[in-house]
Amino acid sequence: MAQRAYWKGYLKLSLVSCPIALYPASSSTERASFHRINKKTGNRLKQQLVDAETGEVVEKEAIVRGYKIGKEYLNVEDDEIEKIKIESSHTIEIDSFVPRAQIDDRYPDSPYFIAPTDQVGLEAFAVIRDAIQDKGLVALGRVVLSRREHVVMLEPFDKGLLATTLRYSYEVRDQAAYFADIPELKLPAEMKDLAAHIVDIKTTHFDPSRFIDHYETALMELLQAKKAGREIEPRDEPAPQRVLRASIGAETRKKPAAASTRKRGTAKRQTRGEAVP
Repeated sequence: MAQRAYWKGYLKLSLVSCPIALYPASSSTERASFHRINKKTGNRLKQQLVDAETGEVVEKEAIVRGYKIGKEYLNVEDDEIEKIKIESSHTIEIDSFVPRAQIDDRYPDSPYFIAPTDQVGLEAFAVIRDAIQDKGLVALGRVVLSRREHVVMLEPFDKGLLATTLRYSYEVRDQAAYFADIPELKLPAEMKDLAAHIVDIKTTHFDPSRFIDHYETALMELLQAKKAGREIEPRDEPAPQRVLRASIGAETRKKPAAASTRKRGTAKRQTRGEAVP
């Protein structure tokens, strides 16, 4: 059964529109989560907001949003924010189409499923979906989620659409500062050959079901052991190995040994007066 819609509105391409709903396409509910508790009583703790100047606890009904202007705050009520209505609050209008390869992998953020919400809009939804697919492009639109307008990338996915929110350019860091100290290197051919060989033997098909969160598994084992009253043994972390250099070093050490054996054999034949080929 599908979860409750995260957002409902319309998908629009020029004069074609249809009612749709957005559903989160990812979840973190399966992860182990912790609560903060009082170590002495075992009771769960609750947070309280206090006035930064007076130190007094502030009741929920007295809490408002504040926008800092200079040294003071401008109070903003929730119902005032709710009055902000722009087109993307209720409609995802497709603005443009672009090749997927042109979207830098730093920009995609959160994925959502898009599905039609009634039978009347099925045909219009299919027309928009198939138009995107037939062109081999992705569509770009805008939508307001959690009181913020997001650019969304739309692409066909199964029988529906996958909408992925995109970060704005000011949210993406430039890589130059991080890679500036990496020099241009002329790598030895044997290192490149060995690396290529390793890639070849490890090449496979993408299968996300094979991925295991080993930290989460170890964490659950710790919790189960603690619940059973067993002593928790620390795990030894294996030391990292420089596989490429170690492998190449081993090969390099073998080659001179073979050459030196031939020389020793040649020297013996020369001593006995034998002809050397």
